[in-house]
Amino acid sequence: MTRAMTPQTRTGSRGFAGRMSGQFALAVLLLSSLAACSSGAGQQPGPESAASASAPSAASSAAAQATAATATARLQRTMADALGRLTAGNPKPGTEQITSALTAAGVPARGLEVSAGRTPTGLDVDSIEAASVQGKDCVVGQIRDGKVTVAVLPVLSNGKCFVGAPA
Repeated sequence: MTRAMTPQTRTGSRGFAGRMSGQFALAVLLLSSLAACSSGAGQQPGPESAASASAPSAASSAAAQATAATATARLQRTMADALGRLTAGNPKPGTEQITSALTAAGVPARGLEVSAGRTPTGLDVDSIEAASVQGKDCVVGQIRDGKVTVAVLPVLSNGKCFVGAPA
């Protein structure tokens, strides 16, 4: 007699917290994979692309890349300065305060994403992030313990910087 084997899931004693940490780990893995894919890591141009490139188009491409890099660097400085001024007066600003400070500094509101300042259960978050798309880059500012960090990451495939629903 043979017995059919059916896959079983094990919830174990870890409960909700264990499932959530597993989901968080999966989300981090997915985001890092997306970043690697969108950045072109590990991809090398084929010989046909090198042969078809012409000098004038290469020069205009280099100029466009330099302009995009300058715009990204300018947005990075703007975000660092605005968030730095904001945290000098309030080390734990809320979503609305961050949105107001960044739009007042010239960051376009239509492309600005700001994370939630409170958890669904009403607790303060450990950090709050704001991001804005600049070309193919996301300029992401984070406030944690009153300190500001700004980084440049690739835009996600959906054209945004954050995964999930807006706060």
